[in-house]
Amino acid sequence: MIDQRGRSWLMKHVVSPIGKVLVRLRVTASMVTMLGLVVTVAGSVILANGHTVTGALVIGLGGAIDGVDGTVARMTGTASSRGAFLDTISDRVGELAMFSGVAWLVAGDSLLVVLTVISLGNSMLIPYIRSRAEAEGLDGMGGLMGRAERIILFCILILPVGLGWYGAEIMLWPMVALTSITVGQRFAKAWSGLK
Repeated sequence: MIDQRGRSWLMKHVVSPIGKVLVRLRVTASMVTMLGLVVTVAGSVILANGHTVTGALVIGLGGAIDGVDGTVARMTGTASSRGAFLDTISDRVGELAMFSGVAWLVAGDSLLVVLTVISLGNSMLIPYIRSRAEAEGLDGMGGLMGRAERIILFCILILPVGLGWYGAEIMLWPMVALTSITVGQRFAKAWSGLK
């Protein structure tokens, strides 16, 4: 997970000021969630069409926008189960779009398609294990690759592909390895807490 000091700095100096502006503009947390999803899907379509650098930047922007919705909800006192549910579903749809864009991009290479499917599967398993653990009253957090880390890794490592430096495997192999480790970490943590 991203270092807590770095996360605290980002919250104080970046996310909170943006949240305050959005609150003044009467933008709701759900509007921010949906905007983040729309931007992520748009970036995924751009990526799928071979504009890898632009696609990665737009996907990164979508992830950044989505990171503000919780702050807006807290500032306006509108945090709710419904909002959290919408945020969780939009996060999964966004990741589905990202990896679908990559699958389309690498469709001619069977190995890369398989790596994309594994990356997507792991990205779905990580929050699923958390939700199942929390349903049992356990702490489901932890591991190397939370959603923010997956988006950062995805966007940074897909950029060289668009610049013609490497193929998509430069992003896919580390994504498979690190998300697999995270699935194992969360599974082991939850398993050890179950009776």
